[in-house]
Amino acid sequence: MSKVLHVNENEFKELIKNNDVFVDFYADWCGPCKMLAPSVEKLAEEHPEIKVVKINTDEQTALAISYGVQSIPALFFIKNGEVVKQGLGFMPYNQLESMIK
Repeated sequence: MSKVLHVNENEFKELIKNNDVFVDFYADWCGPCKMLAPSVEKLAEEHPEIKVVKINTDEQTALAISYGVQSIPALFFIKNGEVVKQGLGFMPYNQLESMIK
């Protein structure tokens, strides 16, 4: 079972209040997003202390816009409701992991 959460805007806003959250803004049609997906799953499995969330930009457009997402995959690490690190595009697992440290 996947440890990656798929949430809507309201669930996301609640989640980031009290959790460290790694966010992957993606779309089903995005090739680099599909390539990144196994690494995002691995991050969720290896770091249960972090909430790992995937947000479909086609379904949650307002949320993507509120984070300034203009291209995908767009990656964010949020602590205490604030973005502390962000990345763009496909990256290897070790780079994803370094975002949460």
